[in-house]
Amino acid sequence: MPYTTSTTAFNPTLNDIFEEAFERCGQEMRTGYDFRTARRSLNFLMTEWANRGINLWTIEQGYINLVEGVGVYDLPDDTVDLLEHVIRTFANQGPNQTDLNITRISVSTYSTIPNKLAIGRPIQVWVNRQSGQTTNAVGATPAYPQINVWPIPDQGTEEQPYYVFYYWRLKRLNDAGNGVNAVDIPFRFQNALVSGLAYMLALKLNGSENRISTLKTQYDEAWDLAAGEDREKAADRLVPRQMFIV
Repeated sequence: MPYTTSTTAFNPTLNDIFEEAFERCGQEMRTGYDFRTARRSLNFLMTEWANRGINLWTIEQGYINLVEGVGVYDLPDDTVDLLEHVIRTFANQGPNQTDLNITRISVSTYSTIPNKLAIGRPIQVWVNRQSGQTTNAVGATPAYPQINVWPIPDQGTEEQPYYVFYYWRLKRLNDAGNGVNAVDIPFRFQNALVSGLAYMLALKLNGSENRISTLKTQYDEAWDLAAGEDREKAADRLVPRQMFIV
């Protein structure tokens, strides 16, 4: 009677992924340039995946201690966007700890706030999703994504905060490394990754033009299967908001 391997450790390296993608294009990876062009296409593919929606494995929790009189705070530079956020008071103080809602607003709403220096418990946040680099007299400096909270906190220090901004963020996928690195994705997306890379390589490899349509269809199917599984399984609960006119 045959036995299974009893292992669940399949995690191909970049070399394996690149070779599989080239073979799906009907070609072989032979030169250093073939490796470089595949790695470049893979990085562009990771950028595309960040724009396709929420990738659950890239969700990360973080927090920022809010300081009295300070309304703008940097987020990690690899932040794509924030999904959820609350203001926590009496953090780590047992039954006194409380998470309070803070509403996300647009830049248009933030710009129309008459007194942006008002102080109190923050109830609104504008997420400034700037990224990339800005150039100044010294050189290039990162333009970190930021949050602008309003009102500005009326108490607390970095060491002893009264308000703590807790958030759940989408972070960027890690870049493709050298040939021995694995890719920053769960195993469920491995086929979608290879299919997408094969499609992108076929767009620029001579002799693979007749496979572009087929590879694109395979990529879309593989992505739909993986993305359809990678979703929240919890039930949705809709609560009507009642408005009263006094």
